[in-house]
Amino acid sequence: MAVRGDALEHVVLDLSRNLATTPVTGDWVVVNADRVVSLGGRTTNLSRPDPSGQGVQVLAANIDHVMIVLSLERGLNLKSLERLSVMAWDSGALPITVLTKADTVENPAEAVAEAALAAPGTEILLTSALTGRGLDRLRVIMAVGTTTTMLGASGAGKTSLLNALEDISEKVREVNTSGEGRHATSARRLYQLSSGGVLLDLPGIRSLDLLATEEGMEETFVEIAESALRCRFHDCEHGTEPGCAVQESVKVGEILQRRLDNWHKIRREMSYQERKGDAALMAKQRAEWKNMTKSHRSRK
Repeated sequence: MAVRGDALEHVVLDLSRNLATTPVTGDWVVVNADRVVSLGGRTTNLSRPDPSGQGVQVLAANIDHVMIVLSLERGLNLKSLERLSVMAWDSGALPITVLTKADTVENPAEAVAEAALAAPGTEILLTSALTGRGLDRLRVIMAVGTTTTMLGASGAGKTSLLNALEDISEKVREVNTSGEGRHATSARRLYQLSSGGVLLDLPGIRSLDLLATEEGMEETFVEIAESALRCRFHDCEHGTEPGCAVQESVKVGEILQRRLDNWHKIRREMSYQERKGDAALMAKQRAEWKNMTKSHRSRK
């Protein structure tokens, strides 16, 4: 489905029984007589463990940019930024940190500095749907021939940002007093943007489970990965092991304790996902993502 403004265009196609993989939003497909008969290869793959606990859920394919959207209205959620960064890096696409509702804070530069530490290697962009701040830069990013997706919790301001970018009126819901948003988007939708690119709007994610690779972790927690090279043991878990360079870096202030705590939390979750699912299948999937990601980035 493609959307421009309030006009919807629906194309209903049957799926051939011979398809090895079910198409997802962003896939290129071959159609013959209103039937999808084959799929093109995927250059990128935004995925997570299926909420049912069985297999993998592919959220989007063939995307160029993943916009990690976070609201500043009630403070920057650094843990969420780090988790979403791991997921974005593992997709093979280019992550961009988009901080919304910049008009609600007195000194947004502080939030930018915090975000830069939590998501190293990504562009940090301040935006405001109210004042128009940052929108021109987003339009440049989402140029002709690009596909971008927005990833973030409900209430982060994704739909408001889309409305401001395109001067449309998609449904927006209020954030309640606790700061928790409600879903304004309940299905994946593709928008053809006036800038020439395509934007994929995903429903807000209430519960984010990770199926991460070592590469995604290293990109997000680069200072921990670099410090770990100096650990006495190559399989150091950066806890109480003797000769742990990471723990030493925390003591001298080179690594934030908060960052290491979240690194441990995500690693525990990765182990849990492997135990809960098919460990061999998940290992194979991660190997495929590793090869895909390296191949895709080498072309950038």
